[in-house]
Amino acid sequence: MSQNKKIKSALISVFYKDGLAPLVKLLDQAGVSIYSTGGTFDFISSLGIKAHTVESLTNYPSILGGRVKTLHPKVLGGILGRQSLPSDIAEMEQYGIPPFDLVIVDLYPFEATVSSGASHQDIIEKIDIGGISLIRAASKNYQDVVVVPSSKHYPELINLLENSGCSTTIEDRLRFASYGFAE
Repeated sequence: MSQNKKIKSALISVFYKDGLAPLVKLLDQAGVSIYSTGGTFDFISSLGIKAHTVESLTNYPSILGGRVKTLHPKVLGGILGRQSLPSDIAEMEQYGIPPFDLVIVDLYPFEATVSSGASHQDIIEKIDIGGISLIRAASKNYQDVVVVPSSKHYPELINLLENSGCSTTIEDRLRFASYGFAE
């Protein structure tokens, strides 16, 4: 049952950049195509690594003060598309949706914001909608996608990818999906 799957594309959108650099460098060295959002894109680019903006995929800007940037059919379709189902593959090709094999997303620091005594409006803005949607979508489609919902899982993923030639097994993907449902 250990069906190996090579990681060819990744969606990375994180609030915390700590510990991300070694992982992004490893993905770049493996030839993985990286898509990312705003500050994450800037961080990856500052490392000298080529990435694509989510906006270049969706042909739609981040809107409503950043509240809506990844909630788009080309992003969610790339995560939820069943890569072994001919009808899903055909629809993804028809609509120009690239499949994502890896999703690295963390959530806004809602609890830390609340405990800091921040204003009501600041607390409201730290309620993450897109991040949790991406995590749950990737966890749901663990047959095809590895999800990394927190930087605490970076070392495990780096070790796995270094020892597998940037491939994962179904058991690996299921284990990481369980992390996604724990967030």
